[in-house]
Amino acid sequence: MMFLAACGASPAVEFMGATPTDVTVAGRNYTVFQKGERVEVIRLGHARRGEHQAIRATMIELIPRVTGCRLLEHSLRGDSGEMRGSLDCPA
Repeated sequence: MMFLAACGASPAVEFMGATPTDVTVAGRNYTVFQKGERVEVIRLGHARRGEHQAIRATMIELIPRVTGCRLLEHSLRGDSGEMRGSLDCPA
């Protein structure tokens, strides 16, 4: 169990081969995976009750900042631990 706790974020199968971008916001760590026009954001570490709404908002804000693409919000699925969505990237 200690080994798993020490590991970084692992992407969903769909994102295998994507390059991870590690980001820290307000002391909390996230990993963003982009593959083409799809994105996955994973929160690392524990979140306490009452923090999830703010964490989710931060994850959504990270997507365009890290990818340079617009998030298609209707495609967003997931929660404050992991979410995936589609992007509209400039040509």
